Amino acid sequence: MTDDVLFLSGPQVTRLLDADTAIASQRAAFTALGSGAADLPAKIMHPSRFDDSVVFAYVSRLSADSGAVAKFGSVNPGNAAAGLPTIHAVVSVLDPVTGRLAAVMDGAAVTTLRTAAASAVAVDALATPDSTDLAVLGSGTQALAHVRAIARVRDLTSVRLWSPTPRNRARAAETLAELGFPAEAAGSAEEAVSGASLVAACTLSTTPVVHGERLTPGCTVVSVGSFEPTRREVDTEVLRRSATVVVDDPATAAEHAGPVVDALRTGLLTDLVGLGDVLTGRAVARTAPGDIVYYNSVGLGIQDAAAAWAVVQAAKGERR
Repeated sequence: MTDDVLFLSGPQVTRLLDADTAIASQRAAFTALGSGAADLPAKIMHPSRFDDSVVFAYVSRLSADSGAVAKFGSVNPGNAAAGLPTIHAVVSVLDPVTGRLAAVMDGAAVTTLRTAAASAVAVDALATPDSTDLAVLGSGTQALAHVRAIARVRDLTSVRLWSPTPRNRARAAETLAELGFPAEAAGSAEEAVSGASLVAACTLSTTPVVHGERLTPGCTVVSVGSFEPTRREVDTEVLRRSATVVVDDPATAAEHAGPVVDALRTGLLTDLVGLGDVLTGRAVARTAPGDIVYYNSVGLGIQDAAAAWAVVQAAKGERR
């Protein structure tokens, strides 16, 4: 700590932002967004001209009593082959009154935890109460975080994971054994999704890994990897079969979410529902148990603002 500025590493962020605290922060973020109380400037997503990385920058403010939060970082898909996280970032937090720097923290940890926590909020709001079997596409940091977060809002009875590398999906399934319910590696994406009531796509794929024809009636699909127009984890049939397409923010999704951008352009999709509107009761996503509901998250600065302030408050609590 220097001049009362908090400097927090990834492990420190992870310790301070436990699953339930992270979920509460994201519920607050989307509720503020749905009620119009949040300050959410447009985000920057800039594909590199030199390689396949993407540079991003977010700025947001959750409320009058929490200061502005900025996140700067990059997505590096090649890291996965080396066993490294694909997202790295730094988060800066400003004092709400003076604007002075209040905290600097590891943005990769914030991103991982807030993304999975937001998906848990979405599952809790969109999925049927008896949705307990989860299919996960992906086996990396975000995939594991999603299982842990979703397990906080649904009593999961089984998890099936698939990713292209057999060793990685087997290792991920073994890691999840600690949660106390069966977790197994599936031989294919189709095998993982078949019969699942919950599907979480946590990849950086530019071609669909979730196919609508495989979805079971009543299924809720969450996708967090389709965060720019060139990435599309789900195919057109997923959107076609969905009773409602829910997004983190309609204006942002219309510009950045690959499957949504395509569906809007072709006229397949004309209406988007914001998760915040569902949480505040301004919109209804599911009208029947057999409805398929699709949630596409591209990531918002308001999520970082809420999560970062939860970390700051937890750190201050420890100092008292």
